[in-house]
Amino acid sequence: MGKNIISQRRGKGSQTFESHGLRFKGEAKMMEASDAVVMDIVHCAGHSAPLLALYYDTGASSYVIAPEGIRVGDKLDFSNEAKLEFGNVLKLKNVPEGISVFNIEARPNDGGKFIRSTGASARVVSKNEKFVTIEFPSRKQKKFNPECRAMIGVVAGGGRVEKPFYKAGNKFYAMKARNKYWPIVSASAMNAVAHPFGNKRTLRKSKAKPAPKNAPPGRLVGLIRPRRTGRKK
Repeated sequence: MGKNIISQRRGKGSQTFESHGLRFKGEAKMMEASDAVVMDIVHCAGHSAPLLALYYDTGASSYVIAPEGIRVGDKLDFSNEAKLEFGNVLKLKNVPEGISVFNIEARPNDGGKFIRSTGASARVVSKNEKFVTIEFPSRKQKKFNPECRAMIGVVAGGGRVEKPFYKAGNKFYAMKARNKYWPIVSASAMNAVAHPFGNKRTLRKSKAKPAPKNAPPGRLVGLIRPRRTGRKK
């Protein structure tokens, strides 16, 4: 008897594909305050960038994405009069054009959603009363509400992906920490019990065939099924 393919098994949320959230430090988001002090710089398996443990003037504490060049004991300014220094938080309407920003909010006061991976930064391209245009590292441009906040500078940890893994075991543990599907095995290389495209051990192992007409969404892989077959009369 056959099994569900990988995409179907991942969607069920089985134990093999569970999130490792219990190992994560916590959510990294900006809070509303006037200033904060960097208490520590920590590593979190759920984030590619280092995190800052902040203590706010309101008495609250949280984690945020760390900028390049920050140190323990530095103070970050969250007020509207903040200077253009690494780590300070400003509304996009107060950021001059051409300045590098990261951890940009999708909606005002949501804590930051965009540009949060190591070494990443975006650039303010243009501004008007209705929206602020930001250019992403991919050169794509997106318009934001001028009331959305962003952090000044570049995300710390740049160059992290430049070092090779050297061993498959290191790659295995790195992917396991992020709950990523690895190694990726071709469907045609599997046995018949593991995938519909799997087959017996022959010169051509694959048994690729079009998905049936009534196939569920997780089964719609492989060749495109023709609308009709046979000679048209």
